[in-house]
Amino acid sequence: MQAEHAKGEIAIAVAQFAPVDDTVENLRTIRVLSQAAVSRGAKLVVFPEYASYFASALGQGFVDAAQPLDGAFITGIRALAGELDVHLVVGLVERIDEPSRFSNTLVAVSPRGDILATYRKLHLYDAFGETESAWVRPGVVAPPETFAFGGFTVGLQTCYDLRFPEVTRRLVDAGADLVLVPSEWVRGPLKEQHWRTLVTARALENTVYLAAADHAPPIGVGNSMIVDPMGVEVATVGELVDVAVATINPGRVAAVRTINPALALRRFTVIPR
Repeated sequence: MQAEHAKGEIAIAVAQFAPVDDTVENLRTIRVLSQAAVSRGAKLVVFPEYASYFASALGQGFVDAAQPLDGAFITGIRALAGELDVHLVVGLVERIDEPSRFSNTLVAVSPRGDILATYRKLHLYDAFGETESAWVRPGVVAPPETFAFGGFTVGLQTCYDLRFPEVTRRLVDAGADLVLVPSEWVRGPLKEQHWRTLVTARALENTVYLAAADHAPPIGVGNSMIVDPMGVEVATVGELVDVAVATINPGRVAAVRTINPALALRRFTVIPR
């Protein structure tokens, strides 16, 4: 039985799994995890970056597997969102007009199956020995696309963007008070610590809810989580393929911003380079 929530509360989920190089299989996994999240009351489910296709090393396989927004993968996501009456946010390996690269794209879909927002990763993972830019075209700096959900304004960013505080701040300047971060946070020395610190900091410094969905180990660090505006970790998956569900409330954002008016007190703005 679905739990009764206090006035203004709505449930969201982060879904953690390890996508494979088979788009159909990934859709099956997304279906199972979405059903689990909805059965626990979730009205929005956040899936990882590269949810449509993933292999351990970037290469031509990603380009070959890339699909347009009206391709089979997003068509399947739209149908699933309608079937389950839920918002879904997924990472898409998107086909572009270049024969040797693709776009690392997030797509948000409504319960009616409409595409509410897209986001193409701005900061590519050219760090820790990786060169994402060799295969991925960076997104164009443009006004953020946001969408309304349960009394919140929702913004999107991806993985390595977490290391650039101005990305989240710019979303907040556009009105976002719930930020979703599909990720493929690669394991390595101190990387789990970085993940936990950065996810928490982006929520705390902006007084927003932040829901970050990572790949399950062994490649990702796992620890998909939902953090509240005071930096409290309210739900976490751990290392398993699973979902974590938490109730969030716009009133919590308002209350935190009353006692911690950091956004109102700031003296600087974000200006694109």
